[in-house]
Amino acid sequence: MNIFPRIGAAIAIAVLAAAPAAADGLRVEARGGILLSPGRTDPVAGFVGGYEIDLGEDAVIGAEISADKVLAGWADTFVGLSGRGGVRLGADGVLFAAGGYTFRPGDDAWHAGGGYEHMFSQNGYLKVDYRHWFDDLVPADQISAGIGLKF
Repeated sequence: MNIFPRIGAAIAIAVLAAAPAAADGLRVEARGGILLSPGRTDPVAGFVGGYEIDLGEDAVIGAEISADKVLAGWADTFVGLSGRGGVRLGADGVLFAAGGYTFRPGDDAWHAGGGYEHMFSQNGYLKVDYRHWFDDLVPADQISAGIGLKF
């Protein structure tokens, strides 16, 4: 099964869903972590791009697209399309929940998770997050840490 048409569709949906928020904040991030599945623990590396809408002093919502490569052997790249919402914790932190759909060669799945993002400068942030894939064949969990910039 060819995943590239689905990746293109996911990118188009993410851009269209996030376009009205462009004035509120583009963000890009590099991340790494581990993928936990039954009987395996593998390193992953990837990136995230998205838009965020500020809902005032206490909350944010947004859309993002992510791509993560399992670094073990010939493992696949997973492409996720997610929505997220969060509450501000002080001036520099956001606690968020996220969910969406992941496109994986031969085995797509819904995902959900959450995490914490902390601004360390005017534009720079650090993030930790967790994602669970609801897959009937091989459920999996990913724990990641990232560093990003907001524009």
